[in-house]
Amino acid sequence: MMNSTSTQFVPSRRMGIYEPIHQMSMWGDFKGANCLDASPPMILEVDPKLDNQSEDTSHGTVGHSNKYDQEASKPPDKVLRRLAQNREAARKSRLRKKAYVQQLESSKLRLIQLEQELGRARQQGMYTGSALDASPLSYAGSMNPGIATFELEYGHWVEEQDRQLADLRSALHSTETGDVELRIFVDGGLRHYFDLFKMKATAAKIDVFYLMSGMWKTSGERFFFWIGGFRPSELLKVLLPHLEPLTEQQRLDLGNLAQSCQQAEDALSQGMDRLHQILGAAIAKQLGEGNYLPQVGAAIEKLDDLVRFVGQADHLRQETLQQIARILTTRQAARGLLALGEYFQRLRALSSLWSSRPRESS
Repeated sequence: MMNSTSTQFVPSRRMGIYEPIHQMSMWGDFKGANCLDASPPMILEVDPKLDNQSEDTSHGTVGHSNKYDQEASKPPDKVLRRLAQNREAARKSRLRKKAYVQQLESSKLRLIQLEQELGRARQQGMYTGSALDASPLSYAGSMNPGIATFELEYGHWVEEQDRQLADLRSALHSTETGDVELRIFVDGGLRHYFDLFKMKATAAKIDVFYLMSGMWKTSGERFFFWIGGFRPSELLKVLLPHLEPLTEQQRLDLGNLAQSCQQAEDALSQGMDRLHQILGAAIAKQLGEGNYLPQVGAAIEKLDDLVRFVGQADHLRQETLQQIARILTTRQAARGLLALGEYFQRLRALSSLWSSRPRESS
């Protein structure tokens, strides 16, 4: 965590983020600033009535717990079939993972060799005026075995999400799908996003600049990037039209959640702006002396704070998804996950169509 005497802004003990004093009074306490290595409790505060309501509404209608218990104690055949399909999908996923891990092992030596060759070429370029340092970030990042692993894992993550969305869409369109089966889809969809946050935490420790650049995303997704991912308050705006009908209590809870998200985003953005100024000043110090290693070394010491910012932003994204699922009924949460997944699919399609569009000859 950055020293308050050198950074000129105060670290918050409540969120573990850099923010002005009293900026985030409505957020609950959690210990530690490093959200990557710990699992702090909920940081988004909602009405006291929310917990009682969410226990009921997360399974459908309020006041029908006995009916739900009976349904859960006697799962229909379609639920058993769905569980068997999920087990089979998990088995295939493990086989795919094993295959690409073996592929990584076989290419690891080649990646290391390429990285060494690139390093030698860069050293030569320092003396010959080579433009190698202007290479695209994606090329430079692919030379790092850890980043190459992340790119492969993320590719499989997208494939698995597409499969989950197809299954969820079919379940929602079927009149025979009950809340028990939909709950399986909702829990699985949330876990899938949480797995992505863990992958990003590992990648940020390897190369935080690569992760922050968004080069692992399509250009359309990068247009909406905020500290390595989507902005939670914007997510709520996208989902709300697809959650109707909502009760008055749900509208109130979602409104409070949106306000809390906006305040947390503002605090994180202010901290990021301040860190940007500090890094720039550290690098620009004593220009013209020729030996820049002390200045660059001082700037590198600040990058741990940038890694923490990415982790805190992903923690906010995860807490927002969990809170939305608690506020909504099971069927509403399933519709929300489908809408969120389709939104990202359309951003990827936008990027693909834009890059492949016909161009007029000059």
